[in-house]
Amino acid sequence: MFYREAGEFKTSYVDDNQTFPIRFDRWRYYAVLAVAFLVVPFFINDYWANAVLLPFLIYSIAAIGLNILVGYCGQVSLGTGGFMAVGAYATYKLMTAFPEVNLFFHVLLAGGITAIVGVLFGLPSLRIKGFYLAVATLAAQFFLVWLFNRVPWFYNYSASGQINAPERTLFGHAISGPASEPWAVYLFCLVFTVGSAIIARNLTRGTQGRKWMAIRDMDIAAEIIGVNPLTSKLTAFAVSSFFVGIAGALFFAVYLGAVEVGEVYGINKSFLVLFMIIIGGLGSIFGSFAGAAFLVLLPVFLKNLLVGTLGWPTDLAAHLELMIVGLLIIVFLIAEPHGIAQLWRVTKEKLRLWPFPH
Repeated sequence: MFYREAGEFKTSYVDDNQTFPIRFDRWRYYAVLAVAFLVVPFFINDYWANAVLLPFLIYSIAAIGLNILVGYCGQVSLGTGGFMAVGAYATYKLMTAFPEVNLFFHVLLAGGITAIVGVLFGLPSLRIKGFYLAVATLAAQFFLVWLFNRVPWFYNYSASGQINAPERTLFGHAISGPASEPWAVYLFCLVFTVGSAIIARNLTRGTQGRKWMAIRDMDIAAEIIGVNPLTSKLTAFAVSSFFVGIAGALFFAVYLGAVEVGEVYGINKSFLVLFMIIIGGLGSIFGSFAGAAFLVLLPVFLKNLLVGTLGWPTDLAAHLELMIVGLLIIVFLIAEPHGIAQLWRVTKEKLRLWPFPH
């Protein structure tokens, strides 16, 4: 078997501490990135962009952000939809107030604004945790949705209460608005997704990530050994909200183009992202991608099977789809509560030792 570490010698601490210590893993990820950047844009169309690729990329960013907070720091949050709404409305206000600024910077600024809001709503985590923190973040979800619905300034006093993304271009190609090009929008989101994954991976493997995991495992013991719970928890809320805000901004500006906050960023969105990291694997960046892929691809597959192949009525297929997805989530959590990431780790360990017994 070629999946072996034999013959791979480490001559420095940097080599020994690589993100992917096995050479085959590194080349595999390089190949995936090469295909994503250099091959997919030439074959993408509207259906693949809107039904599969864009939702997967955007939800992956949101799942990475929530996984940092829940999986690595152990702070339960049910306010993901509200924080995505902050990113969306911040982007909208920036796009309308500063039309000459590139959308790339608007999205980053929206992430920064969401990080500030996330820190404010993360303050209760200094005194409460567990179920009580989940209720506090749930209150933040409802408060933010109510705020964006009730204050006309956020939607520029529109009669419908809906926000619409103005058309913006990057290097001469439309990435928002009705004339946006699928391949350009895909590459725009892909850059943010890859950047988010690299930043999150390095953060979680460094000093800050170790502090988060110490707080998650036992906050009192972590404080005794010198970890500051105030800065660690608030940093987790800030970083998590930054990524979630970017996901919300991309979801509005380049994917949907028009948003009504109660319908798009409601409590269902918070539960959807939470299910992604539970199914994918808590405390795993790969698990964030796996969970996002699972909950994006499975409904598309079921819809094509039930409606396209079997010819079922759309409403019946939609209800059955929800039942099947819910049942699969339950079965999956019973069979492997540590998620798809754990299955992937076990598979790799068996490959490394095959044909010898584990």
